Amino acid sequence: MDLRPILSTLRRHKTAATLIVLEIALSCAIICNAVFLIATRMERMDRDTGLANDAIVRVNTAGIGRSEDADAQTRADVEALRRIPGVIAATSTNHLPFDNSSWNSTVGLDQEQKLPNLNASVYLGDAQLVETFGLRIVAGRDFTADEFVDWAALDGADPAQIPSMLVTRAVAQRLFPDGDALGKAVYAWGDNKIRIVGIIDTLIRPNDNGGPAESAYSIVLPVNPPMGRFVLRTTPGQRAQVQAAAVESLKQTRQARIILDAAPFTDLIERHYRQDRAMAWLLGAVCIALLVVTALGIVGLASFWVQQRTKQIGIRRALGATRAQVLRYFQTENLLLATLGIAIGMVLAYGLNQLLMSKYELPRLPLAYLPIGAVALWVLGQLAVLGPARRAASVAPALATRSV
Repeated sequence: MDLRPILSTLRRHKTAATLIVLEIALSCAIICNAVFLIATRMERMDRDTGLANDAIVRVNTAGIGRSEDADAQTRADVEALRRIPGVIAATSTNHLPFDNSSWNSTVGLDQEQKLPNLNASVYLGDAQLVETFGLRIVAGRDFTADEFVDWAALDGADPAQIPSMLVTRAVAQRLFPDGDALGKAVYAWGDNKIRIVGIIDTLIRPNDNGGPAESAYSIVLPVNPPMGRFVLRTTPGQRAQVQAAAVESLKQTRQARIILDAAPFTDLIERHYRQDRAMAWLLGAVCIALLVVTALGIVGLASFWVQQRTKQIGIRRALGATRAQVLRYFQTENLLLATLGIAIGMVLAYGLNQLLMSKYELPRLPLAYLPIGAVALWVLGQLAVLGPARRAASVAPALATRSV
């Protein structure tokens, strides 16, 4: 198709053409970034925790102190919890992911190094922690019975030493990118090295420090913590019954116990990602609203132009132009405007992303998201202009030539 008549018409309607180009450009810039942010939120919510999410219940109680009596009381509590019907395993731990608590420690290869290799979340627990959490050891082994240390033994003038540790695959690869981490000793808790005896597939950190790789920087130490935090792994379909029984069991083992909270682990996950989910829905609504406004703008402009060019259309029809050619004329005109708007919009999308990166520490917009916005607006433009273009193509030549 000859583009000269289209370009000539657009030059005579510069204001209207400019407005629709700017509308498409702004929509492209916002939609590209919004879709990227939605994808980022969805990826964040889909992160693997490393735990058996659907089988875990946790009960938080008020702390019972840090002493030999507290260690003994915690062991008695855990033994009582393990006797509850439907409990596969139970443990006492210092925290659970997304549980409003976070223990962290630097990890390094040399005690004298100025900066540590990484910062990791520290999980403490007894012999059933790995089974209770549902962690998958991909190399090495779990702790042996003689490696566990009571919390009270870590205090005092001559504290006990922690002999071993489990690390996630992400920690192992960061510490020893060119070799095997098993059997290596690192500084992670106190002034003595701790030997790595097992590597866990993944275990998410309780907080959101760092990027995707850092979210799996976790280590597990064989320490029995009297913190009043209990985790139970249940058989399928028995979480509610086990949760109620666990609360009752803990009340019976110590009459003055205060139960702070009890909930399935999936509730913690849902609560933690509530803002991310709301943000994704909000951005989705913004994208839909922008597409609707842009479509209405294209329809309005195309309808106006069809009305203004009725006589011109009639003359073209009288000279032999077919309905398909008239339809293609308006679709090509819209395609040119959309292409120009998308080109400007891609530049604006990159600039908007740079602004968001500097103000809110968001990641860089991948170039792959630019074609997504472009294709969406191209398709939208063609669909929006289709109705007015069909009306233009259906105008009878004799009626059009008599119009004023």
